[in-house]
Amino acid sequence: MIRLFPIIFILLWSSAFITTKPIVDYSDPFAALTFRFAIVAFGFFLFSILKKEKILVTKKKAIESILSGVLFHGIYLGGVFFSISKGLPTGIAALIVTLNPVLTNALAGPLLNEKVTVKQWTGVILGFLGAAIVLGLDVGTSLPTIGIIAVFISLLAVTSATLWQKKLSNNLSLPVSNMYQAIGGFLFHFLIILLLTKPYINFSSTFIIAMSHQILLVSFGAFTILMYLIKHNSASKTVSLFFLIPATSAVIAWIFLNETLNIYDFLGFTIASIGVFIATRENK
Repeated sequence: MIRLFPIIFILLWSSAFITTKPIVDYSDPFAALTFRFAIVAFGFFLFSILKKEKILVTKKKAIESILSGVLFHGIYLGGVFFSISKGLPTGIAALIVTLNPVLTNALAGPLLNEKVTVKQWTGVILGFLGAAIVLGLDVGTSLPTIGIIAVFISLLAVTSATLWQKKLSNNLSLPVSNMYQAIGGFLFHFLIILLLTKPYINFSSTFIIAMSHQILLVSFGAFTILMYLIKHNSASKTVSLFFLIPATSAVIAWIFLNETLNIYDFLGFTIASIGVFIATRENK
């Protein structure tokens, strides 16, 4: 079963971009995320109780996990949800944030003492070249500028979160660590809706189905798999999975959301995916 984790992760993580669209159609993005992580935190709390895990940990470990949650569930997901709510296509949002591997590989050297090769730097260049081709001259016209900015902030956040999580290795059990990270996400989004937005949620059947998917399959499923993989693999090896996500997300968006791509989009997706593959390929 563990050998299937990478495939399961790719499918679940890619599908999350698709169910984001119906969620932000029926709610303020930050209100939706506050609701989501309140439930996720409580769910991992109950699971930890049932597993008889030690929930009360040292202040240092609790703060580290909460800050990790702010990066993963707060800034990263907040930026993705906000960008899609402003009209950024889900496939393009997926492409940009899944440049995470090329940034992780570039930074893993100085921060985690992992060797970064010329081949990996080549992947970095190709990854961002592909993204530039997809974005082209559409920023500010067919693509919302604020959405592009938000999703690049998400990219920085998820890269920082991946490196931070690997650097910590604070040996908390997965359900307890995930509980504190969900608390961090909840606190971040709750603060946003208190200070910056007017929260609303329309609990339509579409919203409930999409939110249930993100809570059960993504937060409880995909994110737990990601934390497991980060803990048991190198940071660069773990994020190599992400090179398949843009194409997978684009196909799912084409099937379920009728999002289409032009020839330049296909070219950019291909170059970016090759870049991510090269950047994360293990040396033989």
